[in-house]
Amino acid sequence: MRFLLRITFWLGLVLVLLPRDKTPESDKLPQIGAADAVQAATAAVSDMTQFCKRQPAACEVGGQAATIIGQRAQDGAKKLYQIINDKKEQITNDKNERNEKSDKKAPDHTGSIAMVGEGDAISSEAPRDTLSQDDLALEWRGPQPAN
Repeated sequence: MRFLLRITFWLGLVLVLLPRDKTPESDKLPQIGAADAVQAATAAVSDMTQFCKRQPAACEVGGQAATIIGQRAQDGAKKLYQIINDKKEQITNDKNERNEKSDKKAPDHTGSIAMVGEGDAISSEAPRDTLSQDDLALEWRGPQPAN
């Protein structure tokens, strides 16, 4: 609950401090200085600390309401976490199923070149030493380093 209050406070502060465009309506608004705003905020906080002394019943009900709201927020967060995890597992399972299906599919070839083990097109003894004497005579040179 305190986390939500802190987030609300800081988000509100950021929104208040963002620069605004000058409009005719903004000139009609009352002009308040920073010192006046700080003094008013201090007085409001001081008054809120005395509220429970003045209205104990309202303070007790407010505390119970805050507890219920906090519990509901916690339950909602758990539910959201479960939904996200379920969705993540579903995506992972779908991905694994697709990978398994792609592994099981037939190999990609057109049949224009016979595969090893397919009929009599390829003999078990492939010819060796197919290079000519001219090919063997050339000396291999690696790439020359750039200067």
